[in-house]
Amino acid sequence: MFNPDGILYGRLPGFGLSKLGHRMAQAAADELRQRERPIAALRVSPLQRTRESAAPIAAAFGLEPVIDESIIEPTNRFEGTKMKLAVRKPAYWPYLVNPLRPSWGEAYTSIERRMLAAVEQAFDAVDSGDVVLVSHQLPIWVTHLSVAGERFPHDPRKRRCALSSITTFERVAAEVESEEGATPVADRPAHRLVEVGYVEPASSLQTAATDVGAV
Repeated sequence: MFNPDGILYGRLPGFGLSKLGHRMAQAAADELRQRERPIAALRVSPLQRTRESAAPIAAAFGLEPVIDESIIEPTNRFEGTKMKLAVRKPAYWPYLVNPLRPSWGEAYTSIERRMLAAVEQAFDAVDSGDVVLVSHQLPIWVTHLSVAGERFPHDPRKRRCALSSITTFERVAAEVESEEGATPVADRPAHRLVEVGYVEPASSLQTAATDVGAV
């Protein structure tokens, strides 16, 4: 992304990819093409940077991107500010009282619900083939944490979700328990999500990037 001032852009308009960002997006598209898997659909967050990141994928597979509001960047009280400077201002301190939720923006559980729903809808939207969702670092990371059964509170600096990275999920049949007293079969989910891959196709370009997070 083109963000020379290092602000937290969140959902703000007008933040597109830099020339380097376009190269990184192309690297992600090249990675998907090299896999030689059928890509049946492409869903994209409505923000400019995600739409621009999706363009090389759309071109590579001849797809029309579908805007999906449910995979957008979370709301954030610090949007439009330089985070390191904002936390020093008393006016912003009330937003920092509960990092477990977090109190400065959309709750992790809310992000989880909409992202898992979007993934399920993506699976159900096609008869066969893969679906690519172009989202943002925190929604992707929350999805990873949810699927992995890990706690949501975390250090943002330790997210394994780099620029133009690809996190892959599959939907597999749910295991059926046979013990007495188990949930009736009719009430059990027929499938569950598992994470099966993570790659950073643009890793060689990372050192020159201003931002550190995924699209």
